[in-house]
Amino acid sequence: MSDVFEIAGRTVTMPVEVRSARNWIAAYSVEADRVRRLVSPTGLEVAEARPGRSLVTIGFVEYTDTDLGAYHEFMVGIAVRKHDAAPATARERAREVRKNQAGVYIHHLPVDDRFSMDAGRGIWGYPKTMMTFERLDRGRSTGWRLSDAGRPVVTMRWRPRWFPMPRSAVPPTYTLLDGVLRVTPWESRPKGTRARPAGVTLELGDGRIADDLRSIGLPKRAILSISVDEMRARFGSPQVIGPVAAAEPGEKESKTSA
Repeated sequence: MSDVFEIAGRTVTMPVEVRSARNWIAAYSVEADRVRRLVSPTGLEVAEARPGRSLVTIGFVEYTDTDLGAYHEFMVGIAVRKHDAAPATARERAREVRKNQAGVYIHHLPVDDRFSMDAGRGIWGYPKTMMTFERLDRGRSTGWRLSDAGRPVVTMRWRPRWFPMPRSAVPPTYTLLDGVLRVTPWESRPKGTRARPAGVTLELGDGRIADDLRSIGLPKRAILSISVDEMRARFGSPQVIGPVAAAEPGEKESKTSA
């Protein structure tokens, strides 16, 4: 039997379907010690692609047809080991990342649609807040700007000259909201996935998201930029792992600013 949630007077039945979306992502190699401060409230262990280095992905998603409606989203994700992973050596932990056996902790996830925010927070514990999005295409490049109350937060531009990229496994997502840690399985069926080394510029503005990205050493050269022309996806019901000792710092601030 499918799980059913009542959100803002609407019924949402699991799994939630994404029938059409596009995304633009950039991946960065950062010092693991820097991102541990952001991940530590969850109790999860930072995944290290190689000793002392972790992966952070940021980017924009344009959802045009989903069970939650149409909206835009910006994501900050940090590679983490799965909550039930056994103790491992540095080499074994690096192998987990290479073989797509790690998870992703969703640290920020602003959107521009109130129902998507309510559903994301109420069902999966995604840390969704309300912000504004602006498309900034120039010539053959694709650009997006995230703003909060009229103040630029993040601006990114992706350059062309991509090469095709094979489909890869999607990691489960971890979230921490109101002191509760959850993990959500999901699947993706992308078409037209392309990538290139670097290929993206990043400008940081004001606010907590920009400050968090600066704290881990961004802006810097991306190791990879990715675009997906057409994405279908399915999000399952979350699994509550349990309460943690303390809620994520700044969580109350995020809610009020939304």
